[in-house]
Parts: sequence; structure tokens; C-alpha cells
Amino acid sequence: MSSRRKDPCKANACKIQACLSENNYQESKCLEVLEQMRICCLKWHKESTCCSGIYLDKSYLVDKEEQGRGIDTGK
Repeated sequence: MSSRRKDPCKANACKIQACLSENNYQESKCLEVLEQMRICCLKWHKESTCCSGIYLDKSYLVDKEEQGRGIDTGK
């Protein structure tokens, strides 16, 4: 990625930081913004330096849906 080009997922990374800060760093409260970041990284992971640490293989929202239905995910 060129140093002059803006990171395409930086805005999502900022939203994650804001959400975590507002929610006492409880990741479970920020699953929607994490999923938005994952979607951005699916498209831009080769160009974005913000995508390290984002899991691309599985939706962050799956765990939330399973918790809402009372399903034990074994975690």
C-alpha cells in the first residue's frame, strides 16, 4: 500500500476502539463493529495494515446469535 493512500479499513478500526472504550473493553459488546471490520478486511486485507488480528474465516456475529438462543458454544 502506498504511504499516500489512506488505509481503507482505518475508519472501522477507529470505530472498534471507540466501542471498546465505551464498553469497558468488553469485546462481546462490540460484535457488530468487529463484523463490519471483518467485512472490510475480507476485501482489503492485502492493502490494510489495520486488519492484523481480525479473523476472516468466521463471522463475529455467530457467537452473539448462539448466545441469544441459549446455545453453549463450549467457549
